[in-house]
Amino acid sequence: MSRQSVARAHQKIQELSWEPMYHTPYQKYGTDYTFQKAQKKDPLKQVLRSYFPMQEEKDHRVYGAQDGAIRGNMFRQVQERWLEWQKLFLSIIPLPEISAARSMPMLFHTVPNPELHNGQAIQMIDEVRHSTIQQNLKRLYMNNYIDPAGFNSSLRNFHNDYCGTIGRQFAEGFITGDAITAASIYLTIVAETAFTNTLFVAMPAEAAANGDYLLPTVFHSVQSDESRHISNGYATLLMALSDEANHQLLERDLRYAWWNNHAVVDAAIGTFIEYGTKDRRKDRESYAEMWRRWIYDDYYRSYLVPLEKYGLVIPHDLIEESWNRIWHKGYVHEVAQFFATGWLANYWRIDPMTDEDFEWFEYKYPGWYDRYGKWWENYNRLSTPNGHNPIVFEDVDYVYPNRCWTCMVPCLIRQDICTAEVDGVHRTYCSETCKWTDVTAFRPTYQGRNTPNMGRLVGHREWETLYHGWNWADVVADMGFVRDDGKTMTAQPHLNLDPSKMWTLDHLRRCPPLQSPNVLFNEMTDAQRDAFVADYRRQGPAGRPAPANPTP
Repeated sequence: MSRQSVARAHQKIQELSWEPMYHTPYQKYGTDYTFQKAQKKDPLKQVLRSYFPMQEEKDHRVYGAQDGAIRGNMFRQVQERWLEWQKLFLSIIPLPEISAARSMPMLFHTVPNPELHNGQAIQMIDEVRHSTIQQNLKRLYMNNYIDPAGFNSSLRNFHNDYCGTIGRQFAEGFITGDAITAASIYLTIVAETAFTNTLFVAMPAEAAANGDYLLPTVFHSVQSDESRHISNGYATLLMALSDEANHQLLERDLRYAWWNNHAVVDAAIGTFIEYGTKDRRKDRESYAEMWRRWIYDDYYRSYLVPLEKYGLVIPHDLIEESWNRIWHKGYVHEVAQFFATGWLANYWRIDPMTDEDFEWFEYKYPGWYDRYGKWWENYNRLSTPNGHNPIVFEDVDYVYPNRCWTCMVPCLIRQDICTAEVDGVHRTYCSETCKWTDVTAFRPTYQGRNTPNMGRLVGHREWETLYHGWNWADVVADMGFVRDDGKTMTAQPHLNLDPSKMWTLDHLRRCPPLQSPNVLFNEMTDAQRDAFVADYRRQGPAGRPAPANPTP
């Protein structure tokens, strides 16, 4: 099909648009943005007549590679450590894809541009396709991997897991609140333009290094669609920029969207890449190096900074602090340690780190062993049941963290914790930016401007709160994280499938009851809370208790 005929067909599509006059449209998700009616162009001018043959060819390649993997015994060669973490990743990622698909109709009603509606409609089809091939990939892993437990229940169980709930709030941010904030700035401008670089490019490279060439096949096919989504976002952004009144909201949303993406995506993908791999070549890029190349240089310096010429204030401070948290404050390592601490509340097996891992981490992150090495040695020592409790209940110099109300990642960089009383509830936050998001940005007014369409962070957001006071065996049974025998746990702190080495509900029955840090925090007096926060800020790194004699 010639490019000229595509352009003519694309132009003809615009003539099919009309404004219905026979009823008052119902708009569930509105926007506080205003748009000028000036025509803006869809840079790609994609039409279904050219779109479907292209996507069909891509699907043939994906499913052909899957067939080849089965015939070539890929699952006898892939690293177990890697595939175990895919039980979490592949349970979460289809939800952001489906949420992205659902978010596109929100833009149909708020962006007054039929030409862009065409691109958004095609993006909606893209996102459904992504979810489909990702779910099929998970099904393939489940049917062929040595340990299907976890894959077989993850779609049902990830939403109540101590890690999966973080991914759920991230994905639901695409479809709640102000339509432009959610579906354009948060999704297309930041998540897809910036963070899919590490999600769909850097992570597949690590998969291949661990003997898994199916995930790269699927996710490179996904990433090849992102250019269209980035184009949709940029065209909408330029429309918003043309109205000076939108700059205030754009600057607000860029701060929120950037920080929540960093807090969640870097936590998850950084852990998968650094702690889910067996590839410890010294010349392999660390996640910090990948982040600096893919996000800092390619997105921040090449995409965001040029927007300043339109008069937009870019959140330079937040981007620099994101890098500071990754490189200097050990953000990814703190997250991985937390995931492993709570291994008993999940549905995958977390492999202990070895001497080879220690050497690589110390080479890539000088000082890593002094911070985290001893704890991982204890994790290894306590991984097989031998009369002791899971590591979270043992004395290994680790204080279980409070949750951040906004991003839901725990407050792992201890010195940055902050609090606020909102609607009569005392909330903890991992950073001043997450506090600002909840207390200032997600409100009916912003800097004196009415913002009735902005979302709210409400409900039972913290996983621990739902099970406060429960016996741990009952918690795991309630979540369904149990194998077919009804007692052996799906999760294990090692990769050994010998039944005598695996933890069961009986081991958990004797553990202390689950305690929610959020509930306990709200039961304190004001003076106790002040003392608790002061002590919390002196903890770490690696969750170590605060020194007994703090310096003045």
